[in-house]
Amino acid sequence: MSRVLLRHRRILTGDPARPVVTGLLLDGEVVVAAGDAQSLAADAASTVDLPGTVVMPGMYDAHIHTANLARDLVSVDLRGARSLDEALDLLRTHVADLPQDAWVFGGRWDSNRWQGPARPDRHALDRVAPGRKIALPSIDGHSIWASSAALAAVGYTRDTPDPAGGQIVRDERGEPTGVTRESANQPFREIMNDPSTDDLDPLLRAAQQELLSVGLTSVHDIDGEDCRAAYLRLKAAGDLMMRVHKAIPVQALEQAVHEGRRTGDGDDWFATGPVKLFGDGALGSHTAYLSEAYADSPADRGISVTPPDELLRLTRLATSAGIAVATHAIGDAAAVDVLDAYERVLAEGPLPSMPDGTALRLRVEHAQHLRPADVDRMARLGVVASLQPTHCTSDIDLADRLLAGHELASYAWAGLLRAGAPVAFGSDAPVEEPNPFHGLYAAITRQRPDGSPDGGWQPEQRLSLQQALDAYTVGAAYAAGQDQRKGRLLPGRLADLICVDRDPFEVTPTELRDTRVLATYVGGTCRWEAPLT
Repeated sequence: MSRVLLRHRRILTGDPARPVVTGLLLDGEVVVAAGDAQSLAADAASTVDLPGTVVMPGMYDAHIHTANLARDLVSVDLRGARSLDEALDLLRTHVADLPQDAWVFGGRWDSNRWQGPARPDRHALDRVAPGRKIALPSIDGHSIWASSAALAAVGYTRDTPDPAGGQIVRDERGEPTGVTRESANQPFREIMNDPSTDDLDPLLRAAQQELLSVGLTSVHDIDGEDCRAAYLRLKAAGDLMMRVHKAIPVQALEQAVHEGRRTGDGDDWFATGPVKLFGDGALGSHTAYLSEAYADSPADRGISVTPPDELLRLTRLATSAGIAVATHAIGDAAAVDVLDAYERVLAEGPLPSMPDGTALRLRVEHAQHLRPADVDRMARLGVVASLQPTHCTSDIDLADRLLAGHELASYAWAGLLRAGAPVAFGSDAPVEEPNPFHGLYAAITRQRPDGSPDGGWQPEQRLSLQQALDAYTVGAAYAAGQDQRKGRLLPGRLADLICVDRDPFEVTPTELRDTRVLATYVGGTCRWEAPLT
C-alpha cells in the first residue's frame, strides 16, 4: 500500500517524549512514523497538507448515547423551556403536524429549572394534546413524563405496583401522575427503541456528521441493541465514518453471553464494549442513591436500581464470559455497592483478557459523588472513573441545594488522578452537548460558560489542560482497552486526528471552549470538513 505523508507545522502527538512533530507517515489507517516532515517525505508516495492552526489527536467520547442523540434531531426539544407553560407551548407546536396515532418522544425537560410551582403531570399533556401517546424523557434520562394515553398503552394504572428499582409517581389518591422513574421507564423505552417506530439508520448517519464536526473520532456508545444493529448496517454499507465501542445493555447480557460476544470482539471500526449496569439514577430526579437523605427531602435517599447481590451476580456473569462491566453510579451509596461487587470479583482471581490479550476493564460511569475513601479504593482496584465534565458545571446549583451537609468528593477529577485512578472523559450526550471542547473548558475551570462562579466550583478539583486532553483521548481509549491503538499520534496508532482553528495551549479558557474544528480525519482519511465561509 502506498504511504501517505500528513504534513503540518504543528502536530500535537499527545506523547510527552515528543509532543510536537511536523509530519505523520501513514500506511493505510496506521501511523508508521512521526517526526520531521522533510525527513519523512522520501518514504511517502503522496503528501497531504493539513489545514488549521494545530493538528491534534481525535477526541474519544467515553460515554455517549448516540441513538438518543440521533432521535433528538427529529424530536421535540424542551431543554430551553423555563416553565411548564413554555414546555407545553413547544409541545403543542411540535405535535400539530404529526399523525394523531403517532407516539411523541423526545423532550429533555428539566423541571429543576422551571419557574413557578407547576410540575409535569399527565393532565397538562392531555390538555395540549388530547388522546395522544406522549412519553418525554427528562434531561437526565431517568424520569419520563407521560400522557394518560401513554400510561394506558403500557398498562399503568393505580393498581400497578412499582417495579423493583423504579417508581410510578402517584398523587394523593394513588393515581399515576404521569411521571415514572428508573426501571418504571422500561416499557416506554422498549417502544422508543422498537425499529417499527422509527428508522434509526439515516438519523445515525446525520448524528455521526455532527459528532465528527466537533472533533470526535471514536465513541463509547451506551444505547441499546437496536443501535448496535443500525451501526452494523452502516458498517456493511460503507457508511460508518467514526469508530464505535458498543456497550451491551443489561437486558441483553444473557443473550450476548449465549452468542459468545466478548469485549474487544470486532475490529478498529466497530467493537463490542462492556455491559452497562445501573447502580442508581440521577441527582435531578432524586434517584441518585445516597448514604444520607436529600437536603430538601429528609425521608428520601434515592433509588438503588440494582440490589447489591444482583450487581455481584451480573458482574460475575459478564466477566466470566469475557465481557467488561461499566456500572452507572451517581450517588455515594450506589458507588459503594458497585465497588463492593467489583472488589469481590477481583478477589476471586484475575479477570479474563480481551481477544488481544488486554485485561478487561471495570468502570464506574459518572462517579459524581463519592465517599472520600472510595476515591482511593477506585485507584487501588484499578477501576476506571468514566466522567463527564459538563455535568459538574450544569449541576452546580443542584448539588449545592440537594447535597448540603453531605461530606462527599463531588466530581473529584483531580482527586481521582492524584490517587492514581484511571480517568476517562465523555459527554453523556444528549444529556449534555457532545462538543469535547465544552468538556475541556469545564474540566480546567469548573465554571459555567458565563465564567461563574469566580475561581470555579470546588476549584481544587480543576485539571490542567494536558490532564483534561489525556482524559478525552488516551484515557477514553484505556477505558476500552484500546490505548495501544488510539489516543496518541504515534507509530502503531490509528491516524485519527483533528485540525482546529487555534492552539489549545495558547488561548484563554473561553477561547478554548469556542474552538472550531476545520477537518476531522479517521484512519488517515478526511471524514468531515468545515464548509467554506
